[in-house]
Amino acid sequence: MKGETDNRTLHRRHRTVALWSAAVALFMVGASFAAVPLYSLLCRVTNFDGTPRRATAPSTVVLDKTISVRFDANVVPGFPWRFEPVQKTMDVRIGDTALVFYRATNLADRPVTGTSTYNVFPEQTAAFFNKLECFCFKEQEIAPGETVEFPVSFFVDPQIVNDKDARGVSHITLSYTFYPVAQHRPGLAEGPASKGPAAPAPVQRNGKAG
Repeated sequence: MKGETDNRTLHRRHRTVALWSAAVALFMVGASFAAVPLYSLLCRVTNFDGTPRRATAPSTVVLDKTISVRFDANVVPGFPWRFEPVQKTMDVRIGDTALVFYRATNLADRPVTGTSTYNVFPEQTAAFFNKLECFCFKEQEIAPGETVEFPVSFFVDPQIVNDKDARGVSHITLSYTFYPVAQHRPGLAEGPASKGPAAPAPVQRNGKAG
């Protein structure tokens, strides 16, 4: 009798440990999906890790000085998109609003939804790199085989020339990395809405890739 009681007690303990282990595993999976959005939010608020600012209006001052901006594109391993800048570099006048496009193609046989993190190098220029409109402000879904061009509207704050750490910088890199959204949501995401003359053109959809 005592042996049977001990066996039942041991069985309950093993079951409890198994349930706790499963709960911890589920928590870790959920945390992994939440980590990137939370990290991205932290960066956007604090400019940590070279994250540029989101501006609500274009600059009212344009300097007679240019800075070169390079555009970089990445996807996390296994994400079935081809993602690249349409234009590799651009020389922009400091304070002037610029418009650039990134191109993405869904290589999968199903709709795929992605969202992107972004940053600017060198990091000391992030506080002066301002985005007016960007595909990175919302999730994007692309149909199977479809190619889409995403616009980015930005300017470099003229105050950069007064900053002791950033005023000597002549080249800036704007980098994006797309990763999958944890849960598929029906319907294609629309491009950024127009908000006046400073807003970029809507997302351009080119149909299925050849």
